[in-house]
Amino acid sequence: MSCPDPARLSPRAGSTICGQKSPATAWLRQSFRLHVSRVRIRIGGWRASVNWRVSIGSILIAILTSTQAFPEPALQPQTAPQGDSRPAVDLELVIAVDISYSVQPDDLAAQREGYAKAIVSEEFLRALRTGPVGKIALTYFEWSSTRDQDVIVPWRQIDGPEAAEAVAAEIMKAPIRRGSRTSISGAIKFAMPLFEQNPYRGARRIIDVAGDGPNNNGDPVATARDTAVQQGIVITGLPVMINATPPGQVDISHIDHIDWYYEDCVIGGPGSFVVPITDRENFKEAIRTKLALEVAGRTPDQSPPPSVDKKPRVLCTIGEKLWQQRWDTIAPATNSPAMSKPAANSSSSKEDALLDKKIKGICRGC
Repeated sequence: MSCPDPARLSPRAGSTICGQKSPATAWLRQSFRLHVSRVRIRIGGWRASVNWRVSIGSILIAILTSTQAFPEPALQPQTAPQGDSRPAVDLELVIAVDISYSVQPDDLAAQREGYAKAIVSEEFLRALRTGPVGKIALTYFEWSSTRDQDVIVPWRQIDGPEAAEAVAAEIMKAPIRRGSRTSISGAIKFAMPLFEQNPYRGARRIIDVAGDGPNNNGDPVATARDTAVQQGIVITGLPVMINATPPGQVDISHIDHIDWYYEDCVIGGPGSFVVPITDRENFKEAIRTKLALEVAGRTPDQSPPPSVDKKPRVLCTIGEKLWQQRWDTIAPATNSPAMSKPAANSSSSKEDALLDKKIKGICRGC
């Protein structure tokens, strides 16, 4: 390989090319003839103490040509993207629990206790230890209408029994309450930005939705589900199927095959699944099993595949339709034909309070 002509090189070139001094070297030495008797230099981790006479020009040449002082950009440590410096966990888990009026008070208490006991169970802790990191991040909130979500436990890291006990205590500490309407879509939309606020970084993200009725408030549930799945979030379901309709009441809060509704309209993403609760005796067991599966990254036997691309067996807007039909029963029964019909996506607390007062004894809250 032939050597380039040093005269054609810019003054920023190296001090020697193929053994010849470049114009940069000569220019620096001519321009800086000042000599000093002692020079102390510290560049990065390199420090030199020079006791002999040396020209400043020579020092500058050494600095400019030192690969240690100014390494090539490609060799510098890569700065991690924002967020990547967060502590790693195996899973980011958002638990979203329905507290609408369709859920009976005893069942609300059973839900709380079920999640608290599941988190400290040996089955859960065993699943925790199977992960590469052995830790998860968890947050727990309760929801009803599209405007009603309450974070009971903010993001917490669980890395063993002690942390699990602390989270379980937080779940049980908050007072139990109920809310009007059922907005699964609102719960999903509320959950999605929680992942961006999480101080921990997980390899997987799951929204665990528990509820006993179809969406009847806010955006269509399938739309919210699809948005979450597009963001790489998996949605799993815990459909509660233990509330029978009392005789003589119109039930727009519950539908037949709520498990099908969850499978076809709510869950989504790779490895999504449902664990139905069919009787109160297996309430806590179902919650424990579901959480352990999620933490371990497994699915139950014969779990149905994600249903985004197949025709739903249950109309995904059935809750909204039942909500509209509700007024056909309310108006004659209350002698209020002039009552305005609220939209299915309405969540005004005044409307809900008026509605609950009008329909008392006619149909169950939702």
